[in-house]
This record gives sequence, C-alpha cells and structure tokens, in this order.
Amino acid sequence: MAKLIISCAVTGSAHVPTMSDALPVTPQEIADQAIDAAKAGAAILHLHARVPEDGRPTGDPEVYARFLPVIRQATDAVVNITTGGAATMPVSERLAAAKRFAPEMCSLNMGSLNFAFFPAARRITKWKHGWEEAYVVESDDYIFRNTFRDIAYILENLADAGTRFEHECYDVGHLYNLAHFVDRGLVKPPFFVQMIFGILGGIGPDLQNLVFMKETADRLFGRDSFQWSVLAAGRHQMPFLTQAALLGGHVRVGLEDSLFIERGVLASSNAQQVEKIVRILREMGHEPASPAEAREILGLKGGDRVAF
Repeated sequence: MAKLIISCAVTGSAHVPTMSDALPVTPQEIADQAIDAAKAGAAILHLHARVPEDGRPTGDPEVYARFLPVIRQATDAVVNITTGGAATMPVSERLAAAKRFAPEMCSLNMGSLNFAFFPAARRITKWKHGWEEAYVVESDDYIFRNTFRDIAYILENLADAGTRFEHECYDVGHLYNLAHFVDRGLVKPPFFVQMIFGILGGIGPDLQNLVFMKETADRLFGRDSFQWSVLAAGRHQMPFLTQAALLGGHVRVGLEDSLFIERGVLASSNAQQVEKIVRILREMGHEPASPAEAREILGLKGGDRVAF
C-alpha cells in the first residue's frame, strides 16, 4: 500500500473573495482552514497571504506572522510558503516571507508564463471589493515572471536556510529549466516536482499531457531522483488527480486550485476537498502520508528548524 502525499493550497492569489465565501482571507481564516485541512489528511500546507481587510494578495511578512505560528502550534503539517505570491508582485516581495521564516518548503515556479484567469469575470456581475474586477480582467496581460536569474536568486537566497522546494512546472519546458538547475548543482535530489495542468497559459489538462510530463521527467532526472505530484485547475481537479494517483503520483488540492467540490457545487472548505481526495486514494488502495512520512520522502529538515 503506497503512501501518497496530499498537499493543500489554502488560498492562493488568483481567486478573489467574490468568487467564493469559503475562500479564506484573514489570518484567522487562513489558519483555521489550514489546520482543518491538516486534520483531514493534508501533510503539506501551501500558503499565501492576503490583506485582511479586502483579500488582496500580499507578500508582507507581517501578515504571514499572524497565522504561521498558529498553524505550527496546532499541527505537525509541513508548511510550504509561496515564492510565487501573485503575478503582479516583484520577486523581492514574493521572497520576503520565505527569507524571514525559513520554512521547510517553498514553492518555486520553474519558468515564466502567461498566467490568465480573465474568463472568470464573465460569470460575475457584482464584486465585493473595488480592486477585484480590474485584477481579474487585466490578467489577459499578466506575465508571471520567473527568469533564470529570478530562479537562481530564490534558490541562492534560501540555500542556507535548508529550505527545499515544490518545483512548479506549468509546461514541459519548465522541466528542462529544472534540469538546468540540477546540472548547475543548485537543486539536489530528492526534489519535488509539482506538475500543473489547466492554467490558461500553461499545459492543458489532457491525460496524454500527464503521461508525457511524467515520461519527460523520468528521462531528464531518473526515477529515483525526484518525487512528483499533480494539481489541476478548476473542474479538472479531482478527475485529473485520480488519474495521477493511478500512476503513483502525489496530489494537491485546495481552494487556490479549485473553488469547487463537484461540478457546479462550491466547496465549503479546503478540508472538504482533502477529505474527498483521501476517500479517492483509499478506494485505490493508497493511504495519505503523514507529515513525518512526507518529511522522510522529501528529505526535509524538520519542523523544529523553521523561524516561526
């Protein structure tokens, strides 16, 4: 019975509060939903921060400081802080919280891409906050910048902290970018590859693409050098993760990636999505990895060596 790691991406930066009342915004909401997701079976909590008053994405470490210690005190889950932040942030802002808190894990986008979610605006007639409409509509002009220099900057700034990465690969070329940094010695095995499907601007959510991404990673890295996980955006989340688990991949759920629990039904919480993927995995004969097992699988430094 293989143990598979469940990651939960709690709030993200693409969805806005108007899209779902369940989306956590305040530090207390983020902490509560993260803790509940861990109790439901998530071994890794992937975390962004938002301005408490209106839900705008922020990289401000002072906001992170209001929920990171709460989560650490309540759960043994691995804390994974974003270095992606939002497409509208410079890399210095995106890295600020990770530098201050030295978590066990950080996400790291392995290349630049068009990162678009503007079609969602067609379904909204009334917005909760003044910033939201322009933020969503103008995403047709967003480039999520992650140059080779940006990636090296993030890797080098966190090297002394012992932080390892969720290497986010939105397309096949991002796997080759990762191979470049492996060759340079800036990324060392065992590393964690998060394959991302269904973002407008990235690779599409087709089964053939999943197989091709996994086969490409095997060729580039060798099967024993890395662990791999899959996330899929929106309605593709649960069906695609089921396919990934059938192939032996780890999985990521959460309201960052999809606001829904089934077709046309908004999820009530992150924990609800975790509970659903736990049921699916168990039906296939898998068990969710505990935080301790996830640390062993991924070679993490341990929760006692973070700065929060």
